Amino acid sequence: MKYMLYYYSYANLMSISFRAAETPATTESGTVEAPSQMIPRTLFAEEHEVFRDSVRRFVEDKVAPFHDQWERDGVVSREVWLQAGAQGYLCCSTPEEYGGTGAGFLYSAIFTEELARVGASGPAFHLHSEIVAPYLVHYGTEEQKRTWLPRMVSGETIGAIAMTEPAAGSDLQGIKTTAVRDGDDFVINGQKVFISNGQLADLVVVVCKTDAAAGARGVSLILVERERAGFERGRNLEKIGFKAQDTSELFFDDVRVPATNLLGQEGRGFVQLMQQLPQERLLVALRSVSIIEAGLDWTIAYTNDRQAFGRPIAGFQNTRFKLAEVKSQAAMLRVFIDRCIELHLEGQLDAVDAAMAKLLSTDMMCDLLDDCLQLFGGYGYMWEYPIARAWADARMARIAGGTSEIMKEIIGRSLSGNRPRTEV
Repeated sequence: MKYMLYYYSYANLMSISFRAAETPATTESGTVEAPSQMIPRTLFAEEHEVFRDSVRRFVEDKVAPFHDQWERDGVVSREVWLQAGAQGYLCCSTPEEYGGTGAGFLYSAIFTEELARVGASGPAFHLHSEIVAPYLVHYGTEEQKRTWLPRMVSGETIGAIAMTEPAAGSDLQGIKTTAVRDGDDFVINGQKVFISNGQLADLVVVVCKTDAAAGARGVSLILVERERAGFERGRNLEKIGFKAQDTSELFFDDVRVPATNLLGQEGRGFVQLMQQLPQERLLVALRSVSIIEAGLDWTIAYTNDRQAFGRPIAGFQNTRFKLAEVKSQAAMLRVFIDRCIELHLEGQLDAVDAAMAKLLSTDMMCDLLDDCLQLFGGYGYMWEYPIARAWADARMARIAGGTSEIMKEIIGRSLSGNRPRTEV
């Protein structure tokens, strides 16, 4: 039997795992609970769960059945962005006056969790909604907000942020892309790489040097629209995982934009990046723990169904012990990440907390998914199985948004009394 998650609903998959066992528990709404059900969470109120039910149906109807094709295409459809926008699922934290619902970060967190639950790594809704849009909300002029945020909420405009360059990843002070003032314009020259949403993006927040001699104080953020002359997209990069997510090179050759495209204050870009990175890293952690839980569910389903030596694989002590280890670590991590979310909602999640969340969650995700894949045997190495996709996708999380080594540096310097350096 092929466990192709994109062609099965979550409830169907869960029913497999109990086919030879007891009937799974159900919630009051009739939803089948995952066999890996963790410690009850206290983050969400009734309205959040109503939203989750709606999002889950959307993901199962509009995302999961098409994800396999998007992987072959190397990009998701624009249609699904418009569909998500029409349902009010994009930019949940954006204030109502700019077209959003103003519902808050928890709603975007739910959307991220539900996408992770089905292994849908293609749609970078979280990047658009809770990484790019907040730069406009916090630092944009009134004109910038009213021009771009309503279109981002609707999905008509897709956002990206361009930090990384061929010779500058974790150390943003090393970027070479420049924005030189020329009258009422900035003229941008340079190159970016590994940019998520790079092919689809209609609006890119570009990290530039407006003063090449000023180090971090010379970094600024500038908005660049898709149609600007001299702005070109390179190839859609072929990656080990995240095959449905467009990741691109971007080239800027004398790209002229009005000075009004400056996002925030000139020379304050680095500070703005540092202020927003904790939320980005929390999103990585949130997705990571959700993928661990999904991987555990897939593995429970497979090991209960797969027979070896006359009984289910789950009947062997080694399998039970390994599943017990994965569940125990996943439960512990979930409690920690939920507490980090609470701190973030209270405005108390600092750079060190966010670094710990990202470091632990991504390292554990890679390790635990590897343990789960092993229990699938050869089938775990087949792309049609969701565990294989998740295993391949996971490796990127220890690099993007700040490498694990940089996370350790941030945490370690806080313990030594030294002020963290400017690596991100």
